Amino acid sequence: MSQWKRSSWAVSSCLVLLGMAVSVPVMAQDKPNPKQAFLDGKEAGPDFQLQGEYIGKVGDLSFGVQIIARGNGKFDGVVYSGGLPGAGWDAVKKEKHKVSGETKDGTTKLAGGDFEATIANGSLVLKRADKSGELKRLHRESPSLGMRPPEGALVLFDGSNVEQWNPGKAEEAGLMGVGTRTKQVFENYTLHLEFRSPYMPFATGQGRGNSGMYLGDQYECQILDSFGLEGEDNECGGIYKNSKPKINMCLPPLSWQTYDVEFTCAKFDAEGKVTAPAKVSMKHNGVVVHDALELNKTPGGGRNDEKPGALFLQDHGDPVRFRNIWVVEKK
Repeated sequence: MSQWKRSSWAVSSCLVLLGMAVSVPVMAQDKPNPKQAFLDGKEAGPDFQLQGEYIGKVGDLSFGVQIIARGNGKFDGVVYSGGLPGAGWDAVKKEKHKVSGETKDGTTKLAGGDFEATIANGSLVLKRADKSGELKRLHRESPSLGMRPPEGALVLFDGSNVEQWNPGKAEEAGLMGVGTRTKQVFENYTLHLEFRSPYMPFATGQGRGNSGMYLGDQYECQILDSFGLEGEDNECGGIYKNSKPKINMCLPPLSWQTYDVEFTCAKFDAEGKVTAPAKVSMKHNGVVVHDALELNKTPGGGRNDEKPGALFLQDHGDPVRFRNIWVVEKK
């Protein structure tokens, strides 16, 4: 696991994915099963090995590319001018270009607008007009991945037991599953949580690795495989029905990702009326996606009174996994 490395990304050229497969076979290529899910990249097929992130230059210009597998050899892609989200791409100018394509006769090609991309042997050749360049595949990790709880923290889950949760959802290899909430309620706190979305190549939108992290059991921070998407309030990093993230920092499925949260509960007067709404600041994979955001209640949690509540991890029918969860309460 990586240690804190300022606010930058830790980059590794190798991709290691552990776990077990949770797979529903596809009966026929013309009838793909959108619920087919993998928790093991080794069993996920050749498309999984091609999807991911690539960086490099075309001429003197830097580009980042995200390749999204859609099943049966089909792919979508996003070309980012300047680099990848959180690593060179300008989230204000939002200069990006969509491509799509498929694998035929052993070659994977995508095209759209001015761009053409060909993937082979772990690299991507990106062509624009009369210029081309080779982009290398990489695996990014959050700088807070594996962050140890500080002194005074309450460890909610470290892989050894699920005693802090009701009901406990122990899964394979010391991981925790969905559909559980803490026994304890919390008011103001710092929270660290790590999650992993499954690889579901035939699913789209809200059907692709869906869960949710409910602060106070009533404000949903969306968990979803939103790799390469626009970054809406109902996508990864978004606060559902409240705000889209400042930037979509979602990594490819089966990557471990982090949420680092500063939460302040709503304040009340003597008569029980809210005098100040709840607020949240949140980093997704080390990048700020919400800054002192005032919160409105969202549906799906266990309460709606804006008072202190549990941490709830929603079951939306997909095998999302969690690890390394801890909280530091504030006075």
